[in-house]
Amino acid sequence: MFLIDDILLSPAKGLLWVFREIHDAAQQELAGESETITAALSELYMRLETERITEVEFDAQEKVLLDRLDRHQAEEKAAAAPEAPEKKTAKPRPKARSTRTKSPPGVKPAALV
Repeated sequence: MFLIDDILLSPAKGLLWVFREIHDAAQQELAGESETITAALSELYMRLETERITEVEFDAQEKVLLDRLDRHQAEEKAAAAPEAPEKKTAKPRPKARSTRTKSPPGVKPAALV
């Protein structure tokens, strides 16, 4: 029985393994993104100090890199913060309808007779 289950579920398990590997690779790439941006900023500062670029070029490139870094850090915070569950408001219940049927006038119910 277990052998048949393993044979039948092996394609799904293989596909799940592939998706996990893709997810892990994407996570590693995102983790390295902020390090890449900070390295680029360090290189930019070095180029400014050695006068390879002008102050105007530095300002423009620094703004782009800092915007990328801010955006990346905001995405990391959003992904790390658990989503707050939405509060469900209770809907008013409809009035329960009586399941009793009224007996015609002058007829007593059988339980009271």
